[in-house]
Amino acid sequence: MKKRPYFVFVLLLVGVVFAQCTQSPMATKVPTTTELRAPAYPLITIDPYTSAWSMTDNLYDEPVKHWTGEQHPLIGAVRVDGQVYRFLGEVDVPWTPIVPMANFDFWNAQYTENEPAKGWEKGDFNDGSWKTGKGAFGTPEMPSLGTVWTSKDIWVRREFSIPDNLSEEDIYLIYSHDDIFELYLNGTQLVKTAYEWHNNVVLKIDASWLKPGEKNVIATHCHNRTGGGYVDFGLYQQSPEGDVFTQTAKQTKVSLSATQTHYEFTCGPVDLKLQFVSPLLPDDLDLLSRPVNYINYQVVSNDGAEHEVQVYIEATPEWAVNVPAQEVEVTQGQAGAVNFVKAGTTEQPVLEKKGDNIRIDWGYVYLAANQSENTSLSINEYFSSKQEFEQAGKVTGVESMTTRPVKEMPAMAFVDNLGTVSSKEASGYVMLAYDDLESIQYFGDNLKGWWTKEGTVTINDALQAASADYGQVMNRSAEFDNQLWDETVQAGGENYADLCVLAFRQSIAAHKLVKDTQGNILFLSKENFSNGSIGTVDVTYPSAPLYLKYNPDLLKGMLNPIFYYTESGQWTKPFAAHDVGTYPLANGQTYGGDMPVEESGNMVILTAAIAEMEGNADYAAEHWEALTTWANYLLENGLDPDNQLCTDDFAGHFAHNVNLSVKAIMGIASYGRLAKMLGKDEVAEKYTSEAKRMAQEWMKMADDGDHYRLTFDKPGTWSQKYNLVWDKLMKLDIFPAEVAQTEIAYYLTKQNKYGLPLDNRRTYTKSDWIVWTATLADDQETFQKFIDPLHAFVTETPDRVPMSDWYETPSAEQVGFQARSVVGGYFIKLLEK
Repeated sequence: MKKRPYFVFVLLLVGVVFAQCTQSPMATKVPTTTELRAPAYPLITIDPYTSAWSMTDNLYDEPVKHWTGEQHPLIGAVRVDGQVYRFLGEVDVPWTPIVPMANFDFWNAQYTENEPAKGWEKGDFNDGSWKTGKGAFGTPEMPSLGTVWTSKDIWVRREFSIPDNLSEEDIYLIYSHDDIFELYLNGTQLVKTAYEWHNNVVLKIDASWLKPGEKNVIATHCHNRTGGGYVDFGLYQQSPEGDVFTQTAKQTKVSLSATQTHYEFTCGPVDLKLQFVSPLLPDDLDLLSRPVNYINYQVVSNDGAEHEVQVYIEATPEWAVNVPAQEVEVTQGQAGAVNFVKAGTTEQPVLEKKGDNIRIDWGYVYLAANQSENTSLSINEYFSSKQEFEQAGKVTGVESMTTRPVKEMPAMAFVDNLGTVSSKEASGYVMLAYDDLESIQYFGDNLKGWWTKEGTVTINDALQAASADYGQVMNRSAEFDNQLWDETVQAGGENYADLCVLAFRQSIAAHKLVKDTQGNILFLSKENFSNGSIGTVDVTYPSAPLYLKYNPDLLKGMLNPIFYYTESGQWTKPFAAHDVGTYPLANGQTYGGDMPVEESGNMVILTAAIAEMEGNADYAAEHWEALTTWANYLLENGLDPDNQLCTDDFAGHFAHNVNLSVKAIMGIASYGRLAKMLGKDEVAEKYTSEAKRMAQEWMKMADDGDHYRLTFDKPGTWSQKYNLVWDKLMKLDIFPAEVAQTEIAYYLTKQNKYGLPLDNRRTYTKSDWIVWTATLADDQETFQKFIDPLHAFVTETPDRVPMSDWYETPSAEQVGFQARSVVGGYFIKLLEK
């Protein structure tokens, strides 16, 4: 796989560009990039709400999407001598409703939550005894809700008619569902799903199935197994307005570094380079939390001739809504020498929503650029903006616009007239930012982002700082990218480095950085496409290696909410809590079950790991009472855990979990290590001795000949013992070295094409645990035997979503989860040194 330096240049500023501010220093550092086919490419990665990805090989093949799969559109095009080449995103051709969904208008239907008689799906079925309600139907947190549905099942029948003169253009069924769903049109089944949930699925249908001038019926049944439930559907045709920006550039390269995604294109007689930069530098928390990303571009002639070039980059208000049916206001503004357009909902329901498949609908998205006679920012109607750019290379517009995107989509457009471009490169950049006003509700207090410094720094300040610091930020980002690349290659080889590069932004952007009212750091994770929990301990645990390596203060920010929850008296159980709420509301645990051994072990182990990295146990001393309570719980209950969940809770409850027992033993040993560092020698001796005694018992109880079991009571079983890794990394010396090596040798006989299964029960696995298990290997060659199949999963999986950590090892198909922070666990190999 070819790796090469990639030069990044800054905008060469002339004349009045910085008439009101100091010119940024030029970027001179060179980031090293790696070429790989990612399942999805990070573009804008700020936090769990502002997180946009390209989920195709070519940047222009599909619209840019939020990590949840909803559109967060970015459009980019270059006009060369009057010819337009689209290089970014896809033009969203509007849908004309025939039978609208609820995001366009509520609709009437008959429904029942009791199983109906046979034939309920047919057009002539008598549904007179059913209830009448408005769609969409769903649980209370769902969008565009007309009727609340909280039972397990719902059957819906929607009657409609279509005109005799309906256009013969293609007709599409669009539907959303959560969970198991079936749909019939006039008695013909069109949709039948498994346990899954999707929004706005588009299905072309045969127009002959419709009856012009007569009664038509769409009938659906949805079974909600767990969590949210939802039913919405409609029929649409595509508008003919979409005939703009139809010609695409030719993408010639895509590559990645830790903080940047790089693209190269041929646009007729010019070449274009493009970089999306998220300066998430772990040693600079003000910069890491600043909600501003950069889009850089460089254009050069490829035929030796001169060409007139204009660059167009566009965002839409969809970045600032949960659903496009919400009313938005788009306005223009200025921050010093930075111009911007911004958009947000008129409602501004600050911190009113919580959940998993939710996007932010408060605060404002910004598209911003430095003032210049050659650049402009405008607000216009979606197609008018593009048509004017095609015709004239510029965009005019209005001062403001208030509308619903689902009915009239505004375009927030940036244009840079680069003028005559020759063999000398012309360049520029634009900034995309998000001001969320209030970020997190923490035990009743609304907290602003870290970058605001308790509200003393405004988004206008942040935009001006991002502009003034541009060259310095590019240099520092490149330096960090090169450091990370060199360290990961040295630790585990290029395939391992690829995984870490792709994991870096994903892991950090699944968190929000804030301070509590006492000034303590809080780095709160969101369980993306898992259940939406905030500050989950068994998500912190696998994520931790990235933060242990690059800034343990961030890991403290992940542990602090759980310590506070216990120490404040709000959590009174003798083991650690699972979470502190549902994102973004951190007011106490909302998960339905406890994980006593799992979470207690996690908290003690990670506190000890922080002490190892910092060379002192000061942080542990601050929380000694809580740590003691949890260590004692592990001592009493950890060797042979009773029926309970562990971090792999998707596998269900089970007792006598051998790997969970390892975690308990590691937790007890970690407490002993902390006591030793704090000069509590008698305590240290007691817990360390107990851990060693338990390890010997564990070996007898778990022994299965050439490996160790999944559960103590079931011979002929096996599982990954990834929790053993701390014995090696912290040199605790609790288990004999041959235990891990016996396991490693056995695992090599159980691998499938795309990796090592989690255990003997199923063929699925967790990618983070594979890397932990691989780190138990004593040599690089064996480590590589586990990493190479995982690398193949990442580069060959058919599921184009931000990297999943839960997948099938024979097929590389996603089972669940995506865009989660746990991929920070890939960095565990770096902790060996």
